[in-house]
Amino acid sequence: MAEILPLKAWRYSHFLNHNIEELTSPLFDVVSAKQREALYRNPYNSIHLSVPRGEQPADEAAYLLEQWKEKGVIQQDPLPGIYVYYQYFKLAGADREYCRKGFICHIKAYDWHERVLLRHENTIPSAVNDRIDLLAKTQLNSSATHGLYTDPEFILERYMDESIKSPIYETEDYQGVRDVLAVIHDRDVIQLFMDVLREKQVLLADGHHRYEGSLEYRKRMMAQNPAHTGFEAYNYHLMYLTNTEADDLRILPTHRVLQNISISDEEFLDRLSAYFTIIPKEDPVELNEVIVGKKWAFGLYLSGNAFKIRLKPEVHHLIDWDVPQEVKDLDLTVMHYFVFQQVLGIDPEVQRNYSGLSYERNFTTCIRQVDTGSARLALITNDVSMEQVKRVCYSGAIMPQKSTFFYPKVICGFLFSSIKEDEFITAPAACL
Repeated sequence: MAEILPLKAWRYSHFLNHNIEELTSPLFDVVSAKQREALYRNPYNSIHLSVPRGEQPADEAAYLLEQWKEKGVIQQDPLPGIYVYYQYFKLAGADREYCRKGFICHIKAYDWHERVLLRHENTIPSAVNDRIDLLAKTQLNSSATHGLYTDPEFILERYMDESIKSPIYETEDYQGVRDVLAVIHDRDVIQLFMDVLREKQVLLADGHHRYEGSLEYRKRMMAQNPAHTGFEAYNYHLMYLTNTEADDLRILPTHRVLQNISISDEEFLDRLSAYFTIIPKEDPVELNEVIVGKKWAFGLYLSGNAFKIRLKPEVHHLIDWDVPQEVKDLDLTVMHYFVFQQVLGIDPEVQRNYSGLSYERNFTTCIRQVDTGSARLALITNDVSMEQVKRVCYSGAIMPQKSTFFYPKVICGFLFSSIKEDEFITAPAACL
């Protein structure tokens, strides 16, 4: 099913890569304004390609990219390879060190209806348009999206484990995660990776906007090319692939924060009580703990007052969205239907681009925003399980936007991938 290819990555020259820690950057959708400003001060940091500045940011990035190539700031690896990428990390409150194992390659940008690559979240249109423009101007993937394949036999891990013993880079990133990159050049092993993935569907874990940007760019180029073959460089996308069967695949919750609501606190709670059991709590710092393991339960922090709320089971059938049962059963579907639509009157389509709604992974930040008055309320949720993600993907449906936060995030700057024809391996046979 999934066609993957090795790549000849563009990487920082050996004059710079000994300082690789100063050249990497967070993904464009998680980097904070303060982080950005610090990173922009380094003229060679990868953020200049992934989140460019200026009145015409995509044009600025394209110009800078050509300058970097001409001056040898970045150079293309002479041999194609599969790039092995391991991330070693710990979670708050736990002693165990996890290791998420995966590899970076090119994958064909399949349309959703082909059912080869499956999505699980909605996207925000404005963010997709920005990604298309950047890709069209630079013809460069500055960061890999994150995809998932299922292999209970762990066929590829032994080759990745062997490769990672000879790393290209090893550094600690902004998350406190130890990132290690290696590369496989062996012809037979590369072929094995391609063969294994050819039998798989891929679930898109993270990077829906970047992937959809590649998909839309491919459609544009196909329409302009009457001799389209399917092997042109514009058909492909950069992806980091990990095995869903690994125990080190972590998904963290993404909470919702509303800057304001159009009704009083009293009216909000009164409307909410038609659907939820509401239990006041003394201390807001417990809101993420009192809901753990409880279906359709949320923490609510409203104007400085804390509550545990849980959907009354007898009202769940009222969800009339045209989605499969797998989606109706999700906590976030319950939240978006009953709280945002029924209580606050925000239409589902409006929710996707609602300016007063923000998404926050950090629980403490949610509480602080309400305490400081920058937000009116925060809704704290549980995480989504890998099994739930699979069920939704295989059903053909999608979750509410920002449903998952796969941790840790992939970093930018270890490598870049070009989709210029003269810099790309255009057919499987060419790389073996």
